[in-house]
Amino acid sequence: MSKPVVTRFAPSPTGFLHIGGARTALFNWLYARGRGGKFLLRIEDTDRERSTPEATAAILQGLDWLGLDHDGEVISQFERADRHAEVAHQLLAEGKAYKCFATQEEIAAFRDAARAEGKSTLYRSPWRDADTSTHPDAPYVVRIKAPQEGTSVIRDQVQGDVSIRNDQLDDMILLRSDGTPVYMLAVVVDDYDMGVTHVIRGDDHLNNAARQMMIYEAMGWDIPIWAHIPLIHGPDGKKLSKRHGALGAQEYQAMGYPAAGMRNYLARLGWSHGDDEFFTDAQAREWFDLDGIGKSPARFDTKKLESLCGQHIAVSDDAALRQEIEAYLAAAGEPALTDVQSTDLERAMYCLKDRAKTFPELLEKAHFILTARPIEPDAKAAKALASVSDSILNELTPQLQSASWTRDDLEALLNQFAEAQDTKFGKLAGPLRAALAGRAVTPSVFDMMLILGREETLARLTDAAG
Repeated sequence: MSKPVVTRFAPSPTGFLHIGGARTALFNWLYARGRGGKFLLRIEDTDRERSTPEATAAILQGLDWLGLDHDGEVISQFERADRHAEVAHQLLAEGKAYKCFATQEEIAAFRDAARAEGKSTLYRSPWRDADTSTHPDAPYVVRIKAPQEGTSVIRDQVQGDVSIRNDQLDDMILLRSDGTPVYMLAVVVDDYDMGVTHVIRGDDHLNNAARQMMIYEAMGWDIPIWAHIPLIHGPDGKKLSKRHGALGAQEYQAMGYPAAGMRNYLARLGWSHGDDEFFTDAQAREWFDLDGIGKSPARFDTKKLESLCGQHIAVSDDAALRQEIEAYLAAAGEPALTDVQSTDLERAMYCLKDRAKTFPELLEKAHFILTARPIEPDAKAAKALASVSDSILNELTPQLQSASWTRDDLEALLNQFAEAQDTKFGKLAGPLRAALAGRAVTPSVFDMMLILGREETLARLTDAAG
């Protein structure tokens, strides 16, 4: 297309940003950003009973966490109701829509009779071609005149060409009897006015495309490029739902997954670029295309998510990682780090971020710098401490007081000390971990000593020796 690419994400503010919605937003964002286009955000808040400001805020926060920035202002569908109605009235004036005075009771009676006779229950309004002089002074809806012959073809970039017989389409309502526009009309008018060139959304909207095309064609507007993506399923192969656990983007943030890992995982959930599993945002923007999206539902796999998250944590910039961990603590309702803890955490990041798949795992490894004396050992650490005599720790302390505080010198000293005790350093490592961190699983003893410094290291060993 010669026109610049414009995509949009259009959630309903009736709950949090669930993972399926987050992936839809990501696909739209990647497609636009990779082509120098625009990614727009529209809140489809026409359902006034279910739409809430809290849900809108949760969606915006979820997108913000995922780093999916949008262009321009957030558009409210509800605030554009007059424009939607204007299009319906234009179609009415041009004879492409009509006033239907049928009551709910008449429509229900028609469907009951059709069912009884084994006929189609698709409602055909007697008012479609009625002379306007016969119109009663009564409430009416505005219906579009659907094509009644031939076939409508949805040319979809993911699903291929999907044909629907026009005699299966009803004269869709555009305006309700109170004059308010329906969702189907609002979506088309908004997409047209926003200049949307590509509609990338879940394949549960595929049938809507045929009905929405009627409005595009009646108005003489260009139909956007459709791309209906398969839904996400749980590990059991069923549509992802609450029974599969956490669903909201913010829940995943509060569980300690890094945003880059989540972006990478969601991009791979239904889209592929050869055999590539781990990739950067820049690579995703460069590689993402609609022909890489599969037709089959993707299965959400927490182990794969954690694996990718671990790889992203390992290659992250230390300062950026510290900032994201601080945001995670706030999202999880955990106490904030002090300035000293924050500084120490960033300084220690080089020996913390390898093999940590989530922020809670990384922070557990960082326990030695986040805790304060006296160190309270957990059960495993207490057992390790009990395996070595206090005298050994007391003997080690004066040697460390005069040691050169470099990794090479500390390694040499501790290995020599172990040899003098007729043991191997591996036997001493457990008790030293316990004394310095109060934990059995920690970074290396040498890394902890270097980060803690001589004074704090000696103080903790002295405490442990009793």
